[in-house]
Amino acid sequence: MRYFCLFLLVCMTGAFSQINSVGTIHKLDDALDELVLPDAEIQILAEGFDWSEGPVWIQDGNYLLFNDIPPNTTYKWSEDEDLSVFLRPAGYAIGDNPPGRELGCNGLFVHPVNNQLVLCDHGNRCIGQLNQGNWTKTVLVDRYQGKRLNSPNDLVISGDGHIYFTDPPYGLRGQDENPDKELEFNGVYHLSPDGTLELVTDELPRPNGIILSPDETKLYVANSGGKPIWLVFDIHENGSPQNGRLFYDAGELRESGKRGGCDGMTVDVEGNLWATGPGGVLVLSPQAELLGIIETGTATSNCCFGGVGGGELYITADMYLCRIKVKTKGIGF
Repeated sequence: MRYFCLFLLVCMTGAFSQINSVGTIHKLDDALDELVLPDAEIQILAEGFDWSEGPVWIQDGNYLLFNDIPPNTTYKWSEDEDLSVFLRPAGYAIGDNPPGRELGCNGLFVHPVNNQLVLCDHGNRCIGQLNQGNWTKTVLVDRYQGKRLNSPNDLVISGDGHIYFTDPPYGLRGQDENPDKELEFNGVYHLSPDGTLELVTDELPRPNGIILSPDETKLYVANSGGKPIWLVFDIHENGSPQNGRLFYDAGELRESGKRGGCDGMTVDVEGNLWATGPGGVLVLSPQAELLGIIETGTATSNCCFGGVGGGELYITADMYLCRIKVKTKGIGF
């Protein structure tokens, strides 16, 4: 019924309009005032999704792309045109035996070298690249040591083309118990520009969000199953992540009743981490100090910077697409 209502609303109006605001800003450190206006609102831009995810801002066209994973759809949102379907099916398209209910794509990233959209394709269990000239896909990687990946979840790409991605089993029916799961672990990977695939770590039960620091010397990885933690790795000159260690533990937030896991994240020009976790979007300094929480009031999946000048934070939170205007900006604006 939810899918039908969403389809009907799009057909009737052609777009979703901003409805109202949601949640609150919870300041824990005065340093948050340098990043977020005290009276900033978490604006709802669109709603009615099954599980919104993977936002990315497309600077060339001044619009946002994000996914609604179970309905296998990538949406486009812009200030002028509101909401429209960008890609459907976004992931699994051929056959009557999909691996699970999450058929679409998850994390999205614009490749800095060729400017193409790179997708974590849950349904097809691969990292793919969308060739928008003819609307075809190229599989960049779908196997590790001859075995199929689980269901790539999130990715980040360095300026010289190194791809880092996570591969939990969320796209598989039954997850770790799925008989078609070929890998015994859930990994974090590094794909070099020459096509070499390196396992960074297999020690996280559910590796999820992933992002690079502004200077690309550090790689942050979230864990969404078991302990709510983020790890940080040092990036060597050859692009290989090494020396993984704990960056932040949100266990106290979860124990206090805050809802949500450690999922997607982004980083601003000062190196502050904007990471979805228990309570909403956690704002963490480069020194792992919790400055505040953008509390959406619901499970929050991911976020990215966008807008003209990069001074807006777009948030995917369960059935919502939200936005909050900030005083900082994202990388590359």
